[in-house]
Amino acid sequence: MPQAQDFYPDCPEAFLVSLARSGDRTAFEELVRRRQSQLRNLMRRFCNDNALADDLAQQVLMKVWLNLRQLKEPAAFPAWFKRLAVTTWLEHLRRKDALRGAGELHGAERAPAAAPGMGMDLDRALARLEPEQRLCVVLSYHEGLSHREIAGLTDMPLGTVKTHIRSGAERLREILEAYAAPGAQEAAT
Repeated sequence: MPQAQDFYPDCPEAFLVSLARSGDRTAFEELVRRRQSQLRNLMRRFCNDNALADDLAQQVLMKVWLNLRQLKEPAAFPAWFKRLAVTTWLEHLRRKDALRGAGELHGAERAPAAAPGMGMDLDRALARLEPEQRLCVVLSYHEGLSHREIAGLTDMPLGTVKTHIRSGAERLREILEAYAAPGAQEAAT
């Protein structure tokens, strides 16, 4: 006789959300299994720090479990989930700014140095953007969200989102072009 957990991998996500909302931990575990890689990748793009990304992803998953009953429509889960991820990142930035104002610095705030002989990749270039630019660029180009969707997720004005995306993309191009220039690899080491 098949076990209950054998049933969950074949269930539609909205059905799993409904089950998890009623307290079904196995359904929630299946939701986590389906979404955790995507969530961790998104957070890594935001912060360029694997350990911090994993911590933030864990915070998001805890918020999902604690607040899932507030989600009225199970089909709205993907957008709600992404909003929790973005909100968690923005909360982290606010806490980090408060700590910086108090004179404390954390290792995750510094862009990692390029390893000798390695080419600069997109993640390293993203790490050199301002946090708000990086957030908007990642949501636009990596997540495929429209400017209006990003404005809704981040509570930023639409014009600000457009500016962050345009200036972030220009800055990325400058960073990557500078690195690709002759002699740039030797200068980076």
